[in-house]
Amino acid sequence: MLSEIEAAYNAGDLSALDALAKPAFRQLNKKKNFRSVLMLSANNIKHLSKIESLEADCIMLNLEDGVAKEQKPYALVLAAIFLSRLQKCEKKLVVRVNALNEGGYEEITYLNQFMPDAIRVPKIKNEKEVRDILHLLNDDIELHLSIETAEAWHNLGSLGVNKRVTTFYLGILDLFADMGLPQSLIQLDNPTMHYMLSHFLITTRSMHIKPVSFVFQEYKDTQTFTKWLELEHSMGYDAKGCISPTQVSLVNKIFTNKEEEIKRAKIIVKLFEMHREEGITGFTDEEYGFIDEPIYKGALKLLEE
Repeated sequence: MLSEIEAAYNAGDLSALDALAKPAFRQLNKKKNFRSVLMLSANNIKHLSKIESLEADCIMLNLEDGVAKEQKPYALVLAAIFLSRLQKCEKKLVVRVNALNEGGYEEITYLNQFMPDAIRVPKIKNEKEVRDILHLLNDDIELHLSIETAEAWHNLGSLGVNKRVTTFYLGILDLFADMGLPQSLIQLDNPTMHYMLSHFLITTRSMHIKPVSFVFQEYKDTQTFTKWLELEHSMGYDAKGCISPTQVSLVNKIFTNKEEEIKRAKIIVKLFEMHREEGITGFTDEEYGFIDEPIYKGALKLLEE
């Protein structure tokens, strides 16, 4: 079938491609513990055909930036075709549609029948837009939002209007441009960046929404990218957007899985419950430090997730 897809695409036959897009039941990937989010242009068949072998935890099928206007209809149909081919996938498959006023609503309507794990909407502005999307979007599909406008930043705390809104992405370049801030501020030691990363993380987490840190465009500069990862990891981030396999590898290495945290949480829960039976709800453990009820509840929450 891959040869049919390539032949139709190379011939510029959109109708033939559309005929290959067969709506099919997909077993949706509901995992939220993804670390690396790799951007793939949805009009690149070579890259789409390698989805299952990629190291990234989450694949972003991109219809927006990086896809020429005349290619967008092809990208949309190709995304649908590969979704229907991957009825079950260990990778979380997300489609980034175009802005709502640039075809986004129509793309969401079309993609509903192919059931991506999530739809990511760029240039979001306010709560009303989020509610409008949720009315349109299939109830089983997650909604992810790009925070990249000044209005979205101002309204950040009000955008998590429904449990189907599960993930926010920090679009730092567009956000700075919309705020009239120079991109020269995007430096590791810049206090504005530290504030924005902290504010985005804490506000998002407080709504039980997953924050994904910004894409670092200089993909060949792995040294600086690694420093950003170390900073973000120390702040509490566990996911970042990527534009190359090398970036994916580094994210997966530094944003390690939660095995050690889970092991620690299990021990804390066991210790607390043992002490609680003796009427003690606050104590100091030689290895794990002070443990009380809030720490116990935090460990339980981690295990639930």
